[in-house]
Formats: sequence, structure tokens, C-alpha cells
Amino acid sequence: MDSSESYHLATSPSRFSRRGELTSSPGRDLPPFEDESEGLLGEGTLPGEEDEGDGEELIGDAMERDYRAIPELDRYEVEGLDLDEELSELSPGARAAAEDAMRRRDREQGGRLRRGLLYETPHHLSTLHLLITFLFLLTDSEDEDEERPARRRRLAERAAEGTGVDDEEMIESIENLEDMKGHSVREWVVMAAPRLEIYHRFKNFLRTHVDENGHNVFKEKISDMCKENKESLVVNYEDLAAREHVLAYFLPEAPTEMLKIFDEAAKEVVLAMYPKYDRIAQEIHVRICNLPLVEELRSLRQLHLNQLIRTSGVVTCCTGVLPQLGMVKYNCNKCNFILGPFFQSQNQEVKPGSCPECQSFGPFDINMELTVYQNYQRITIQESPGKIAAGRLPRSKDAILLADLVDQCKPGDEIELTGIYNNNYDGSLNMANGFPVFATVIMANHIARRDNKVAVAELTDEDIKAIVALSKDERIGERVFASVGPSIYGHEDIKRGLALALFGGEPKNPGGKHKVRGDLNVLLCGDPGTAKSQFLKYVEKVASRAVFTTGQGASAVGLTAYVQRHPVTREWTLEAGALVLADRGVCLIDEFDKMNDADRTSIHEAMEQQSISISKAGIVTSLQARCTIIAAANPIGGRYDPSLTFSENVDLTEPIVSRFDILCVVRDTVDPVQDEMLARFVVGSHIKHHPSNKEGGMAGLEEVVLPNTTDVPPIPQELLRKYIMYSKERVRPKLNQMDQDKVARIYSDLRKESMATGSIPITVRHIESMIRMAEAHARMHLRDYVVEDDVNMAIRVMLESFIDTQKFSVMRSMRKTFARYLAFRKDNNELLLFILKQLVSEQVAYQRNRYGAQQDTIEIPEKDLVDKARQISIHNLSAFYDSEAFRSNKFSHDMKKKLILQQF
Repeated sequence: MDSSESYHLATSPSRFSRRGELTSSPGRDLPPFEDESEGLLGEGTLPGEEDEGDGEELIGDAMERDYRAIPELDRYEVEGLDLDEELSELSPGARAAAEDAMRRRDREQGGRLRRGLLYETPHHLSTLHLLITFLFLLTDSEDEDEERPARRRRLAERAAEGTGVDDEEMIESIENLEDMKGHSVREWVVMAAPRLEIYHRFKNFLRTHVDENGHNVFKEKISDMCKENKESLVVNYEDLAAREHVLAYFLPEAPTEMLKIFDEAAKEVVLAMYPKYDRIAQEIHVRICNLPLVEELRSLRQLHLNQLIRTSGVVTCCTGVLPQLGMVKYNCNKCNFILGPFFQSQNQEVKPGSCPECQSFGPFDINMELTVYQNYQRITIQESPGKIAAGRLPRSKDAILLADLVDQCKPGDEIELTGIYNNNYDGSLNMANGFPVFATVIMANHIARRDNKVAVAELTDEDIKAIVALSKDERIGERVFASVGPSIYGHEDIKRGLALALFGGEPKNPGGKHKVRGDLNVLLCGDPGTAKSQFLKYVEKVASRAVFTTGQGASAVGLTAYVQRHPVTREWTLEAGALVLADRGVCLIDEFDKMNDADRTSIHEAMEQQSISISKAGIVTSLQARCTIIAAANPIGGRYDPSLTFSENVDLTEPIVSRFDILCVVRDTVDPVQDEMLARFVVGSHIKHHPSNKEGGMAGLEEVVLPNTTDVPPIPQELLRKYIMYSKERVRPKLNQMDQDKVARIYSDLRKESMATGSIPITVRHIESMIRMAEAHARMHLRDYVVEDDVNMAIRVMLESFIDTQKFSVMRSMRKTFARYLAFRKDNNELLLFILKQLVSEQVAYQRNRYGAQQDTIEIPEKDLVDKARQISIHNLSAFYDSEAFRSNKFSHDMKKKLILQQF
């Protein structure tokens, strides 16, 4: 730096060039100012005699001595001055005004300070401030290649004026931040300039981001956070990407460094609003939600290491909350000196090497009082049961929750986890697989519990519009029933029961003291080959959350919960079973009769109270199991014997049978016409769904499918799934004007019949079952109140369930007794077809007994059908004779002979 490059910062420039203190600062070698004045380096000091390592102290006791009056040096240089013209003395106010005018002119000309511009020290600036400003200018001049001179001069000028520097002046342009100069993202964001830039940008984002209504988003969020004494500020990644796309690009690539900067910026913004909030929360943690890409647990690879990821799964195991060392201090046992603080990392323990006081190498003990701790919890998340491919074991990952994330979830919760995918050294893995193998863990940043609310949030406006339009269909109930299991022929009663179970009733908890479940439990029991397991598989695909298990492959602890010792912490932990994992969903149990009695009794509490109580290894707790249970069982001996009662056919105890709301008995009866239609349906279904089948190549297949769907168009399966999801979340049907007398009368009649026949016990639970089914039927129609139709349908389903469990001899008389209830919402053609089939079966039995063989044509007198129809108040049969159901069952009407014929 020559004399033309030197900065004159005072009215008397010679005053700053008479000593050498400013020419060398600790750690830097600056060339001395060249000046004609003597004594440049101070009295008795020659250039070169100065110790390069030490230098003289700039700020000390002798600092004021440098500014004492020296008349022979305190003079202006005559060179360049016009001495002929007399100059008037300016007042301090006029001098300040002139200086302001010159600075304003310089800014308008481009913001560059001219070389050699003379400053007068403002009155309010201290000598210390002036020295720091001078050193800043010297440092800045050496980095001229790296920063723009105009910006540097402007910062220096403002610092010299003492007016401070605005945040906007410190912010680099977007182009500068994106240009990483060949560095990786992780290297770039830890550098001083980009780090400061990111800090200011995120702080500005928190201060200025508004929503579409013009409300300041984070002002409200920070206010809510501080009201609840929390320390987590949730930031939506989509908002960040819309406003600050460079930060959104850096964040997933270098999450550890970026989140550290975000936390500091957030803390400053919070303390600006609430200056004393640091007494409540020492740190503010920024939580990132709504990352665009959700990774499956089994798809995590080395590519994701040290990246910010978002994944989902079910929590299967939680440890207790433990204190973790954050900032640790040690005591030296020999001299009692306190060492530290040492910032503890997650991977390895940081220990001091030697004591700086007594130079000893230990031993050192942790100073418990001065050490700073943070909460620590480890959880295990496992893939959701519905997302695992067949034949694959579910994968699981450990996640570490710190600070206020602890205890945000419990076993059985389905969560979405956003965090940093890290690796850490695990000695046990190296023992098994050889060095070098690392275990992986997710450092959690944000946790969102997934339930139906999250699922409903995924529905688009078009979906909701289609759902509401569908609910206005007058025959929506029949369409839903016909859409359940469309690839299964017949079994309308089972489809009706499963549809009601999928929609479910409304749980009640008056005063938070007595809980009444709202889920319906269904038991399918009957002959093999009647599609019981197919129904369970269908429900698994349609339900939003389903867990499928079999009786033989499930144990008591596998269904409920089990306690095991954690391999790392050696403490007892609780792991969730199938019923807990199916919380707020459906648990499907196939081969229910193959379960051991001890295992089956373990689900008694889960089926009624919807909770699972654990008292093992010192753990006494209760887990939630709010799920619908749909079970399938085979009768004793493999075939259902209609001459025996239900309890004699099935090896199930009365307590567990009474917990099922709907019992569906499936009989494999021999009916030539029905068997032929079933065979046609199965063959047509196989042809239609063959992989090589071309579109339009199946003419006439729809006519085969039509009888199964009972002349109402089915709902597409994807829309049905969304319809169920929407109704369960948005509709809360209330019991407003329910016909209590009708329910009471039905209950007393059922009790009387059950005591007489001894089939299944009727208990108070069946009253609750009717109420739940009525609520489910109202929810199916998106109604807010239960109306009479819903009650009638619930009574009909309950009666069908009860009558199907009777002996064959009792069944017919019971159908007559409850005929007016069973006829609700049944198509007249359906009722007449049922009566006609009974007349045909009686005629077939008569012919076999009389002639020893069955004839090819069965003749039924029309008068018999008319008499039976009058009993159920049907007087006109002409529509029935012209119906598709009459023709498809191979019936014909001979009007001359007044006979009904059926061809076999």
C-alpha cells in the first residue's frame, strides 16, 4: 500500500501517521504508512526491530497518549492548498451539513468513496469505534478481489457515520448464493458469507411471509408457540420453496448445517417479539413439514445418507425418555479445575485430553450441575402392514427423538417422520458382517400422526364434489351394498354386513368416563369354498387401514402386545401387536376357529372395550385398539349342519359370540339354477380378467354379471374407498327421533325366541348393535340424523343375522313371525322369487319321495304363489312375471294353464 492508497480518517492526517501502533496488529503484518514525517514507528523504533509475532497493543492504558496535542505535527500540509484565498472557519453544524451533502453526491454517483476523502470525526463517535472502523477498512482493502468495492465502501461509510448497517445491505443477490464456486452444498453453507446470507434470508422469510389472505403466518405461529411454552416452530417446505427456492434447494442436501442456521434465525425473530422468552426455552427448533417426496422405509439407500427425508410407518416400540449430554463440563480430580464446555456429538464421546491448569491426563468426572442435557428417546417405526408386498418381511428403522419431540407418539400410531438419515457405528453389526458396516438411524425433525384427517386432506375438490353428488342418489344404499366384493357372486347378506362395518357407528364417551364403542364386529361362518377369505381380502384393499392375520399364525401376544428387553438400553419395552397396529382401522382374522382358546380369550377386552391392558415385567398400561374386527371361521367337521344350532356348529364360547354384532352364516346349498349361474359368473370373470383379454372381446359378459348387482349400477372401487373415508371423517350422525318402542319390542321378542331355541344368546349388546348399525346406515347416506329407515334397516340386518343361526326347522316359522321387519327395503320381485324357490324346493322333495327321481320340468300352480304373495301384501304379480330375475332363474308363466314352469 503506497501513500496514495492510505485512508485519511481525521481532520489532521498527520496525527495518524506519527506512531507505528496501527501498522501491525496481532496476527497480521501490514506495511507501515509512508509519510515524510519523522517518528513514523515511534521513538527509538526502527523498521525491522519490531517483533513480528507480538506487535504493540493498540487498545490499552496508553491509548489516549497517542492523541495528545503535538503542535509541530498538528498542521495541514501546505501542498495543494490555496494560501492566497482566506478561508472562513466553518461552524460544526455547517461542517456536518457540508459533509452530508458530499456523501449524498457520492451515493448518487455510484456509491463509491473517492480516494483520499477527508473525514472529520463525528462528535458522537468514540476513539474505539474509529480504530475499529479503520482496521475494517484495512482488512477490506486486501479482500478487494472477493467483494464488490461499491458495497464495501458503502458499508465502511455507514460504519464510520455510526448509523449502523441495514439487513438489506448485507444480503447478497440470489445469483451470488446459487453460485457455489465449485464447492459442494455442505461446504458452501458453512462458509461465513453464504451462512450470513442464508441467516438473513430465512429471518426475512419468517418476518414477511403472508398467506393468501394477507395474514402474517409466522407471527401467529410464534405467538401460539409462546403461549404454550413450546420450542418448535413448524415451517411448511412448500411455502419456503415458493419464497426462497435457493434455501429450499440447499435444505435437503445439507440439512444439519441449514437447520442450525434456521434455528439461530428463528430464535432471533422470537426474541425480537418476546425478549424474555429465552428464560422459558433456551433454543428454538425449526421443524420442516410437507417435504414433497415420501420415501418408503425399504427404499432407503446410501444415496439418502445425510439427506433430509420424509417417510411413514407404524410405531412398534418406544423407549423411555432419557437425558442426553448436550454441552458437557468436566472436573479435574487433581486440581478441581472445571474443563469445558465440550459440545457432545451424536456419534462419539468427546473427552478432554489433558487439564490446562495442572497438565494432568485425568481422571476427569462429569460436572453434573454445569452440564447441559436434552431429552432423548428412541423409537422403532415399521412399514405399514398394507404396504408390504406379499412374501416380504416388514422392514423397520430406528429413529431418535430429541428435545420436545419426545413422547409425541406411542406404539400403534401411524406417523409421518421427517428427519436426517444418518449412519452410526454399531459394533454388533461388524461382528456379524465384518468391518466396515454401519447401522443407520433417522434423526427426527418433525413428526405428524397420520389418521383419517390426513387421509381426508388428500381428497381433492373434485373428489368431494363427486362424493356429495353420489350421496344424493336415491338408491345409494343399494349401490354401496352391490359394490362390495363385485367379483363375488351372491351373498347379499354378507355384503350388507361388511358395508355397514366399513362405515361404522359413532363412538360415545360421556364425560370421558364410560366409553362405548362405535365399531361393528362381523363373524363369517359357514361351509368351505363360499368366499369367506375372499371377502376379508377385499376389505383389506378397500379399508384405509387394515391388518390381516390368520388364527393359526397369530398368538395372543402377536394379536395384542408383548413386552421385551431392549437390546441397547436393556430396559423393558412394549411392542404393539396386530390389534394395536390396526387402531382406527380394520383387523381381519382368518381361520378364527383355529386359534387356541387361550389366544382367543386375549381379544375379549379388545372387542368390547377397545383397549388392551398389559401387566408384565413391571409395565402396567393400557393400549388403544379402536378397530373393527372381521373374522372368518369354519364349523366343526368342516360343514355347517342346518339341523343343529349355531353354538353346536361352531366351537366358539358364548362370551366371544355375543361380542360380534353381525353373524353371517354361509351355507353351500344345492340349487341347479343358482349353481349354473354361479359357474357362468366365475368362468366369465376369469375370461374377462385374463391378462391377454382384449377390450371388447367379451360380448354378453355384462348380462352374466347383472344378477349379482341386482339391477343397480355399482360404484367404482376407488370412488367407494374415498366415499367411505370422507363419510367416516365428516359425518357424525345423531340419534334424534329414534323409535325406541320398536327397538324395545324387537329386543324382547328376540330374547324370548333365543331362550326357546337356544341358538345364540341375545344380550344388551345387541341393542347397542342395532344403534350402531342405524348410525352406519345414516352415515352411508351422509345424513346428520338417524331416521326411521336407518332403524328399520338395522332391525332387518339384526333379524337376518339371528334367524340364519337357527335350526332349519325353526327358521321357517321365525321368518313368518318377523316377516314385516324382514320385508323392509326388499324388492317385491326379490321377495316373490324367494317364495317361489321355496315352493319349487317343496315340489322337488315331493317328486323324489313319490317317484324316486326329479323331473326335468317343475310345475307350480299359480294359485299357490298368489296366496303366499297376499300374506306379504303383494297383489299384482304381472311385473314379477316380466322381470329379469324371473327369466334368469329359468321360470316361465303359462297363462292358459295357470302354471309356473321351471326348466332344469
